[in-house]
Amino acid sequence: MNAVLQPKPNYIVCDGNEAAAWAVSLAQVDMVAVYPITPQSSLVEYLAKFIADGRLGAEIVDVEGEHSVLSVLQGATLAGARTYTASCGPGLAFMFEPYMRTPGMRLPMVMTIVTRDTLTPQSVWGGHQDAMSVREVGWIQIYCENLQEILDTTIMAYRIAEHHDVMLPVNVCHDGNYLSFATGRVELPDAAEVAAFLGQRDVNWHVALDPDRPMAVDPLTGGAGGPGPALFVRYRKGQCQGMQNSLAVIEEVHADWARRFGRHHAPLVEAYRMDDAELALVTLGSMTGAAKDAVDEARARGQKVGLAKVKTYRPFPAKKLAEILAPVKAVAVVDRSVSFGWNCGPLYQDTLAALQASNIPAMSCIGGLAGADITITHFARVIEACAELAEKRSPVDTLWLNEHD
Repeated sequence: MNAVLQPKPNYIVCDGNEAAAWAVSLAQVDMVAVYPITPQSSLVEYLAKFIADGRLGAEIVDVEGEHSVLSVLQGATLAGARTYTASCGPGLAFMFEPYMRTPGMRLPMVMTIVTRDTLTPQSVWGGHQDAMSVREVGWIQIYCENLQEILDTTIMAYRIAEHHDVMLPVNVCHDGNYLSFATGRVELPDAAEVAAFLGQRDVNWHVALDPDRPMAVDPLTGGAGGPGPALFVRYRKGQCQGMQNSLAVIEEVHADWARRFGRHHAPLVEAYRMDDAELALVTLGSMTGAAKDAVDEARARGQKVGLAKVKTYRPFPAKKLAEILAPVKAVAVVDRSVSFGWNCGPLYQDTLAALQASNIPAMSCIGGLAGADITITHFARVIEACAELAEKRSPVDTLWLNEHD
Protein backbone atom coordinates (compact mmCIF):
# COMPACT_ATOMS: atom_id res chain seq x y z
CA MET A 1 0.00 0.00 0.00
CA ASN A 2 1.49 3.32 -1.07
CA ALA A 3 1.71 6.01 1.59
CA VAL A 4 0.12 9.36 0.85
CA LEU A 5 2.84 11.97 0.61
CA GLN A 6 2.08 14.99 2.80
CA PRO A 7 3.47 18.37 1.81
CA LYS A 8 6.48 19.46 3.86
CA PRO A 9 5.82 22.26 6.34
CA ASN A 10 6.91 25.65 5.08
CA TYR A 11 8.81 27.38 7.89
CA ILE A 12 10.11 30.92 7.95
CA VAL A 13 11.92 32.99 10.57
CA CYS A 14 10.22 36.33 11.13
CA ASP A 15 9.03 38.76 13.77
CA GLY A 16 5.45 39.18 14.97
CA ASN A 17 4.63 42.06 12.65
CA GLU A 18 5.79 40.06 9.64
CA ALA A 19 3.77 37.05 10.84
CA ALA A 20 0.65 39.23 10.81
CA ALA A 21 1.52 40.50 7.32
CA TRP A 22 1.89 36.93 6.04
CA ALA A 23 -1.53 36.10 7.46
CA VAL A 24 -3.12 39.04 5.67
CA SER A 25 -1.43 37.98 2.44
CA LEU A 26 -2.68 34.40 2.84
CA ALA A 27 -6.21 35.72 3.47
CA GLN A 28 -5.97 37.47 0.09
CA VAL A 29 -7.49 40.77 1.17
CA ASP A 30 -8.69 43.24 -1.45
CA MET A 31 -7.63 46.51 0.18
CA VAL A 32 -5.13 47.62 2.81
CA ALA A 33 -5.17 51.16 4.20
CA VAL A 34 -2.09 52.20 6.12
CA TYR A 35 -0.57 54.84 8.33
CA PRO A 36 2.58 53.91 10.27
CA ILE A 37 3.07 54.30 14.02
CA THR A 38 5.52 52.68 16.44
CA PRO A 39 5.56 49.71 17.09
CA GLN A 40 3.17 48.89 14.24
CA SER A 41 5.09 50.56 11.39
CA SER A 42 6.98 47.56 10.06
CA LEU A 43 3.75 45.55 9.76
CA VAL A 44 2.31 47.80 7.08
CA GLU A 45 5.76 48.13 5.51
CA TYR A 46 5.83 44.34 5.06
CA LEU A 47 2.39 44.49 3.45
CA ALA A 48 3.45 47.30 1.12
CA LYS A 49 6.40 45.16 0.03
CA PHE A 50 4.18 42.10 -0.51
CA ILE A 51 1.90 44.17 -2.73
CA ALA A 52 4.82 45.76 -4.62
CA ASP A 53 6.35 42.31 -5.20
CA GLY A 54 3.07 40.91 -6.50
CA ARG A 55 2.70 38.44 -3.63
CA LEU A 56 -0.56 40.11 -2.54
CA GLY A 57 -2.92 41.41 -5.19
CA ALA A 58 -4.50 44.07 -3.02
CA GLU A 59 -4.93 47.79 -3.45
CA ILE A 60 -2.95 49.76 -0.90
CA VAL A 61 -4.13 53.21 0.18
CA ASP A 62 -1.58 55.40 1.95
CA VAL A 63 -3.71 58.05 3.63
CA GLU A 64 -2.95 61.18 5.63
CA GLY A 65 -3.88 59.80 9.05
CA GLU A 66 -5.58 57.04 10.99
CA HIS A 67 -9.01 58.70 10.88
CA SER A 68 -8.92 58.35 7.11
CA VAL A 69 -7.64 54.76 7.33
CA LEU A 70 -10.89 53.42 8.71
CA SER A 71 -13.05 55.84 6.72
CA VAL A 72 -11.53 54.47 3.48
CA LEU A 73 -11.93 50.87 4.61
CA GLN A 74 -15.55 51.38 5.62
CA GLY A 75 -16.39 52.32 2.04
CA ALA A 76 -14.38 49.40 0.66
CA THR A 77 -16.04 46.94 3.05
CA LEU A 78 -19.47 48.26 2.12
CA ALA A 79 -18.56 47.62 -1.51
CA GLY A 80 -17.88 43.97 -0.65
CA ALA A 81 -14.08 44.06 -0.25
CA ARG A 82 -12.10 42.11 2.33
CA THR A 83 -10.05 44.76 4.12
CA TYR A 84 -7.27 45.16 6.67
CA THR A 85 -5.35 47.71 8.68
CA ALA A 86 -3.28 47.97 11.86
CA SER A 87 -2.70 50.65 14.44
CA CYS A 88 -1.93 51.35 18.09
CA GLY A 89 -1.57 54.04 20.75
CA PRO A 90 -2.20 57.62 19.53
CA GLY A 91 -3.11 56.28 16.09
CA LEU A 92 -5.94 54.27 17.60
CA ALA A 93 -7.08 57.38 19.47
CA PHE A 94 -7.05 59.44 16.25
CA MET A 95 -9.23 56.89 14.42
CA PHE A 96 -11.71 56.62 17.28
CA GLU A 97 -14.70 58.20 15.48
CA PRO A 98 -14.78 55.78 12.52
CA TYR A 99 -13.54 53.02 14.84
CA MET A 100 -16.68 53.20 16.98
CA ARG A 101 -18.91 53.47 13.90
CA THR A 102 -17.57 50.27 12.32
CA PRO A 103 -19.22 47.68 14.62
CA GLY A 104 -22.50 49.61 14.62
CA MET A 105 -22.61 49.20 10.84
CA ARG A 106 -21.80 45.47 11.33
CA LEU A 107 -18.79 45.61 9.00
CA PRO A 108 -16.66 42.41 9.01
CA MET A 109 -13.25 44.04 9.10
CA VAL A 110 -9.98 42.81 10.64
CA MET A 111 -7.51 45.17 12.29
CA THR A 112 -4.38 44.39 14.27
CA ILE A 113 -3.63 46.39 17.41
CA VAL A 114 0.09 46.18 18.12
CA THR A 115 -0.49 47.08 21.73
CA ARG A 116 1.26 50.10 23.21
CA ASP A 117 1.01 51.99 26.47
CA THR A 118 -0.62 55.41 26.52
CA LEU A 119 1.23 58.51 25.43
CA THR A 120 1.99 60.43 28.62
CA PRO A 121 4.38 60.14 30.41
CA GLN A 122 6.08 59.68 27.04
CA SER A 123 6.26 56.02 26.00
CA VAL A 124 6.36 54.19 22.70
CA TRP A 125 6.74 50.83 24.39
CA GLY A 126 4.42 47.89 24.81
CA GLY A 127 1.43 47.74 27.13
CA HIS A 128 -2.27 46.97 26.80
CA GLN A 129 -3.65 50.40 27.69
CA ASP A 130 -4.55 51.39 24.11
CA ALA A 131 -6.55 48.24 23.38
CA MET A 132 -8.15 48.25 26.83
CA SER A 133 -9.28 51.84 26.33
CA VAL A 134 -11.53 50.72 23.43
CA ARG A 135 -12.69 47.42 24.90
CA GLU A 136 -16.33 48.50 25.10
CA VAL A 137 -16.73 49.97 21.61
CA GLY A 138 -18.08 46.75 20.08
CA TRP A 139 -15.11 45.16 18.33
CA ILE A 140 -14.25 41.55 19.05
CA GLN A 141 -10.84 41.47 20.77
CA ILE A 142 -8.51 38.46 20.62
CA TYR A 143 -5.03 38.45 22.22
CA CYS A 144 -2.05 36.39 21.04
CA GLU A 145 0.68 34.78 23.13
CA ASN A 146 3.29 33.99 20.45
CA LEU A 147 4.21 34.45 16.80
CA GLN A 148 2.46 31.35 15.46
CA GLU A 149 -0.71 32.39 17.24
CA ILE A 150 -0.52 35.81 15.56
CA LEU A 151 -0.44 34.29 12.08
CA ASP A 152 -3.09 31.63 12.70
CA THR A 153 -5.46 33.93 14.60
CA THR A 154 -5.30 36.71 12.01
CA ILE A 155 -6.43 34.29 9.31
CA MET A 156 -9.16 32.87 11.54
CA ALA A 157 -10.36 36.39 12.34
CA TYR A 158 -11.70 36.82 8.80
CA ARG A 159 -13.86 33.73 9.05
CA ILE A 160 -15.13 34.87 12.45
CA ALA A 161 -15.90 38.41 11.29
CA GLU A 162 -17.64 37.30 8.09
CA HIS A 163 -19.80 34.63 9.73
CA HIS A 164 -23.47 35.43 9.14
CA ASP A 165 -24.25 35.12 12.86
CA VAL A 166 -21.52 37.61 13.75
CA MET A 167 -20.79 40.28 11.07
CA LEU A 168 -18.60 42.35 13.37
CA PRO A 169 -15.04 43.71 13.13
CA VAL A 170 -12.23 41.86 14.90
CA ASN A 171 -9.13 43.23 16.60
CA VAL A 172 -6.25 40.77 16.75
CA CYS A 173 -3.98 42.15 19.47
CA HIS A 174 -0.30 41.34 19.89
CA ASP A 175 2.10 42.93 22.31
CA GLY A 176 4.24 45.78 21.07
CA ASN A 177 8.00 45.08 21.24
CA TYR A 178 7.70 41.67 22.91
CA LEU A 179 5.88 40.16 19.93
CA SER A 180 6.04 42.86 17.24
CA PHE A 181 9.84 42.69 17.08
CA ALA A 182 10.52 39.26 18.59
CA THR A 183 11.89 36.80 16.05
CA GLY A 184 11.12 33.10 15.83
CA ARG A 185 10.12 30.22 13.60
CA VAL A 186 6.63 30.32 12.11
CA GLU A 187 4.92 27.70 9.97
CA LEU A 188 3.14 29.09 6.92
CA PRO A 189 0.02 27.17 5.89
CA ASP A 190 -0.57 26.37 2.24
CA ALA A 191 -2.36 29.20 0.43
CA ALA A 192 -4.87 26.88 -1.25
CA GLU A 193 -5.70 25.29 2.10
CA VAL A 194 -6.22 28.72 3.65
CA ALA A 195 -8.59 29.63 0.80
CA ALA A 196 -10.54 26.41 1.41
CA PHE A 197 -10.64 27.16 5.15
CA LEU A 198 -11.99 30.68 4.63
CA GLY A 199 -14.47 29.49 2.01
CA GLN A 200 -16.47 31.52 -0.44
CA ARG A 201 -16.91 35.04 0.85
CA ASP A 202 -20.57 36.04 1.10
CA VAL A 203 -21.23 39.39 2.78
CA ASN A 204 -23.30 41.20 0.16
CA TRP A 205 -26.50 39.82 1.67
CA HIS A 206 -25.94 42.19 4.60
CA VAL A 207 -24.90 45.67 3.50
CA ALA A 208 -23.47 46.49 0.11
CA LEU A 209 -23.09 49.56 -2.06
CA ASP A 210 -25.07 48.24 -5.02
CA PRO A 211 -26.89 50.62 -7.41
CA ASP A 212 -29.36 47.84 -8.22
CA ARG A 213 -30.24 47.49 -4.54
CA PRO A 214 -30.10 51.00 -3.06
CA MET A 215 -30.15 51.36 0.71
CA ALA A 216 -29.36 53.85 3.44
CA VAL A 217 -26.36 52.94 5.58
CA ASP A 218 -26.02 54.36 9.09
CA PRO A 219 -29.24 56.43 8.93
CA LEU A 220 -30.12 59.04 11.54
CA THR A 221 -32.18 57.48 14.33
CA GLY A 222 -34.16 59.14 17.09
CA GLY A 223 -34.95 62.84 17.34
CA ALA A 224 -37.17 64.95 15.13
CA GLY A 225 -37.66 63.56 11.66
CA GLY A 226 -35.92 60.27 12.38
CA PRO A 227 -37.48 56.81 12.56
CA GLY A 228 -37.38 56.94 16.36
CA PRO A 229 -35.33 55.30 19.10
CA ALA A 230 -36.87 51.86 18.47
CA LEU A 231 -34.65 51.46 15.39
CA PHE A 232 -31.60 52.39 17.42
CA VAL A 233 -32.55 49.83 20.05
CA ARG A 234 -32.85 47.11 17.40
CA TYR A 235 -29.40 47.99 16.06
CA ARG A 236 -27.85 47.84 19.53
CA LYS A 237 -29.62 44.62 20.48
CA GLY A 238 -28.53 42.97 17.23
CA GLN A 239 -24.95 44.12 17.74
CA CYS A 240 -24.89 42.68 21.28
CA GLN A 241 -26.36 39.43 19.99
CA GLY A 242 -23.69 39.23 17.31
CA MET A 243 -21.03 39.61 20.01
CA GLN A 244 -22.51 36.76 22.04
CA ASN A 245 -22.91 34.62 18.91
CA SER A 246 -19.20 35.05 18.25
CA LEU A 247 -18.24 32.98 21.31
CA ALA A 248 -19.57 29.80 19.70
CA VAL A 249 -18.27 30.82 16.27
CA ILE A 250 -14.76 31.43 17.65
CA GLU A 251 -14.76 27.93 19.16
CA GLU A 252 -16.07 26.42 15.92
CA VAL A 253 -13.47 28.21 13.77
CA HIS A 254 -10.59 27.23 16.05
CA ALA A 255 -11.72 23.59 16.04
CA ASP A 256 -11.83 23.55 12.24
CA TRP A 257 -8.38 25.17 12.09
CA ALA A 258 -6.98 22.42 14.34
CA ARG A 259 -8.53 19.72 12.13
CA ARG A 260 -7.18 21.20 8.92
CA PHE A 261 -3.74 22.43 10.00
CA GLY A 262 -2.91 20.35 13.08
CA ARG A 263 -2.34 23.35 15.35
CA HIS A 264 -4.66 23.78 18.30
CA HIS A 265 -5.09 27.14 20.01
CA ALA A 266 -7.51 27.40 22.93
CA PRO A 267 -10.21 29.65 21.46
CA LEU A 268 -11.54 31.38 24.58
CA VAL A 269 -9.48 30.45 27.65
CA GLU A 270 -6.51 28.08 27.88
CA ALA A 271 -6.18 26.02 31.07
CA TYR A 272 -2.58 25.20 32.01
CA ARG A 273 -1.89 22.69 34.81
CA MET A 274 -5.32 23.37 36.30
CA ASP A 275 -6.38 19.75 36.97
CA ASP A 276 -5.61 19.81 40.71
CA ALA A 277 -4.70 23.48 41.13
CA GLU A 278 -5.43 25.29 44.39
CA LEU A 279 -4.05 28.64 43.20
CA ALA A 280 -4.51 30.16 39.75
CA LEU A 281 -2.92 32.93 37.71
CA VAL A 282 -4.95 34.68 35.01
CA THR A 283 -2.96 36.21 32.15
CA LEU A 284 -3.33 37.90 28.79
CA GLY A 285 -0.91 38.01 25.86
CA SER A 286 2.83 37.42 25.73
CA MET A 287 3.36 37.48 29.51
CA THR A 288 1.85 33.98 29.56
CA GLY A 289 5.13 32.25 28.63
CA ALA A 290 6.94 33.52 31.72
CA ALA A 291 3.85 32.79 33.81
CA LYS A 292 3.81 29.16 32.65
CA ASP A 293 7.50 28.83 33.57
CA ALA A 294 6.75 30.26 37.02
CA VAL A 295 3.89 27.78 37.42
CA ASP A 296 6.24 24.91 36.49
CA GLU A 297 8.81 26.06 39.06
CA ALA A 298 6.11 26.40 41.73
CA ARG A 299 4.90 22.88 40.91
CA ALA A 300 8.46 21.61 41.34
CA ARG A 301 8.41 23.12 44.84
CA GLY A 302 5.19 21.30 45.61
CA GLN A 303 2.75 24.20 45.17
CA LYS A 304 -0.45 23.32 43.35
CA VAL A 305 -0.57 26.28 40.96
CA GLY A 306 -2.24 26.56 37.57
CA LEU A 307 -2.91 29.20 34.96
CA ALA A 308 -5.81 30.44 32.85
CA LYS A 309 -4.83 32.40 29.74
CA VAL A 310 -7.62 34.54 28.35
CA LYS A 311 -7.37 34.61 24.56
CA THR A 312 -10.78 36.02 23.61
CA TYR A 313 -11.26 39.15 25.69
CA ARG A 314 -14.31 40.68 24.00
CA PRO A 315 -16.86 39.29 24.26
CA PHE A 316 -15.64 38.14 27.65
CA PRO A 317 -15.78 34.34 28.09
CA ALA A 318 -17.15 34.58 31.63
CA LYS A 319 -18.73 31.12 31.75
CA LYS A 320 -15.62 29.35 30.45
CA LEU A 321 -13.29 31.21 32.82
CA ALA A 322 -15.54 30.54 35.81
CA GLU A 323 -15.58 26.82 34.99
CA ILE A 324 -11.78 26.67 34.86
CA LEU A 325 -11.30 28.63 38.09
CA ALA A 326 -14.12 26.95 40.05
CA PRO A 327 -11.95 24.45 42.03
CA VAL A 328 -9.25 26.89 43.26
CA LYS A 329 -8.84 28.62 46.62
CA ALA A 330 -7.55 31.97 45.31
CA VAL A 331 -6.90 33.78 42.03
CA ALA A 332 -4.29 36.38 41.03
CA VAL A 333 -5.00 38.32 37.84
CA VAL A 334 -2.07 40.00 36.08
CA ASP A 335 -2.84 43.01 33.87
CA ARG A 336 -0.60 45.02 31.56
CA SER A 337 -2.92 48.03 31.89
CA VAL A 338 -4.93 49.84 34.52
CA SER A 339 -8.54 50.68 35.23
CA PHE A 340 -8.32 54.21 36.57
CA GLY A 341 -11.76 54.12 38.15
CA TRP A 342 -10.98 51.13 40.37
CA ASN A 343 -7.21 51.22 40.99
CA CYS A 344 -6.78 47.75 39.52
CA GLY A 345 -6.56 46.03 36.15
CA PRO A 346 -9.45 45.67 33.68
CA LEU A 347 -8.94 41.91 33.27
CA TYR A 348 -9.19 41.66 37.05
CA GLN A 349 -12.55 43.47 36.96
CA ASP A 350 -13.88 41.06 34.34
CA THR A 351 -12.58 38.07 36.31
CA LEU A 352 -14.35 39.32 39.43
CA ALA A 353 -17.58 39.57 37.45
CA ALA A 354 -17.12 36.01 36.17
CA LEU A 355 -16.57 34.78 39.73
CA GLN A 356 -19.51 36.66 41.25
CA ALA A 357 -21.44 33.47 42.02
CA SER A 358 -18.47 31.88 43.78
CA ASN A 359 -16.69 32.63 47.02
CA ILE A 360 -13.19 32.61 45.53
CA PRO A 361 -10.99 35.54 46.64
CA ALA A 362 -9.11 37.30 43.86
CA MET A 363 -6.41 39.94 43.68
CA SER A 364 -5.19 42.39 41.05
CA CYS A 365 -1.56 42.58 39.91
CA ILE A 366 -0.30 45.18 37.44
CA GLY A 367 2.98 44.84 35.55
CA GLY A 368 4.68 45.25 32.22
CA LEU A 369 3.68 48.89 31.79
CA ALA A 370 5.66 50.92 29.22
CA GLY A 371 7.48 47.85 27.99
CA ALA A 372 8.72 46.64 31.38
CA ASP A 373 9.50 42.93 31.49
CA ILE A 374 7.38 40.57 33.58
CA THR A 375 9.81 37.85 34.58
CA ILE A 376 9.51 34.48 36.28
CA THR A 377 10.66 36.25 39.46
CA HIS A 378 7.74 38.67 39.20
CA PHE A 379 5.31 35.81 38.76
CA ALA A 380 6.86 34.05 41.76
CA ARG A 381 5.91 37.13 43.81
CA VAL A 382 2.40 36.92 42.40
CA ILE A 383 2.12 33.24 43.35
CA GLU A 384 3.39 34.00 46.86
CA ALA A 385 0.80 36.77 47.27
CA CYS A 386 -1.93 34.50 45.91
CA ALA A 387 -1.01 31.77 48.43
CA GLU A 388 -1.25 34.33 51.23
CA LEU A 389 -4.65 35.44 49.93
CA ALA A 390 -5.88 31.82 49.93
CA GLU A 391 -4.83 31.45 53.57
CA LYS A 392 -6.17 34.75 54.94
CA ARG A 393 -9.09 35.18 52.49
CA SER A 394 -9.17 38.92 53.21
CA PRO A 395 -9.05 41.69 50.58
CA VAL A 396 -5.57 42.82 49.54
CA ASP A 397 -4.31 45.91 47.76
CA THR A 398 -3.31 45.87 44.11
CA LEU A 399 0.20 44.46 43.69
CA TRP A 400 2.29 46.76 41.46
CA LEU A 401 5.11 44.91 39.76
CA ASN A 402 8.21 46.66 38.28
CA GLU A 403 7.83 49.63 40.62
CA HIS A 404 11.29 49.16 42.12
CA ASP A 405 13.03 47.27 39.30
